[in-house]
Amino acid sequence: MGHRALVAYERTDGLYTLHYSHWGAANLKLKHRISAESPFGGDDTDSKWAKQLLAELGDGLEAEAVDGYLADEDRPSTVVEPKPRATGLTLDEIVADHLDYLHHEAFFVVSTTFEVTAYRTLWFALQYDSETVEQGETVGNGALATVRWYDGEPVGDGHLQGQFAALKDVVGDMLDKGVFTPSTARQYLKRKLAERVGDRQELLIPTGESPFEKASLNHS
Repeated sequence: MGHRALVAYERTDGLYTLHYSHWGAANLKLKHRISAESPFGGDDTDSKWAKQLLAELGDGLEAEAVDGYLADEDRPSTVVEPKPRATGLTLDEIVADHLDYLHHEAFFVVSTTFEVTAYRTLWFALQYDSETVEQGETVGNGALATVRWYDGEPVGDGHLQGQFAALKDVVGDMLDKGVFTPSTARQYLKRKLAERVGDRQELLIPTGESPFEKASLNHS
């Protein structure tokens, strides 16, 4: 099944190219595997083709023009697919229209100086937690949370995911009992998630108006 992730590389104009990684979400390992020496996370530390390709993408190369860079059969494999899924996107567009909070387990943002920010995806839909919810949107329907790092390893990542699963279970029960409406269930879920994440981590939630909403202890 893989541990699927999306990776957004910043361009020189401030927009992003969007790439897919089938295994990149496992232990959020891409946080330390993407670098200037290995832009797409492979084992090749002298990947001139990858550096050149990313530079061209950063200057606005379109996805359909990438195939020429990938024709070499001896090209080393990479963790991130070199051919972008889309180009010229804002982060708002990515998290609202491209990020699938059920199937993509993580999201990585790579700056032009190769600062990599790792986000864990948290899906808001309650179809597996409530008997009254038949289906929930997967794209644009969730939150992104950063994790703390210690000695190159994510700290509390599994704990946060477990807490969120337990929170969804409680909210699903309250929805079934009529305590919550779908709207109040979502607001409660957002507020409690913000409380549990706290100020030590960043929590981003797509909204209807401006897709990125920074949640905090005082923001419901």
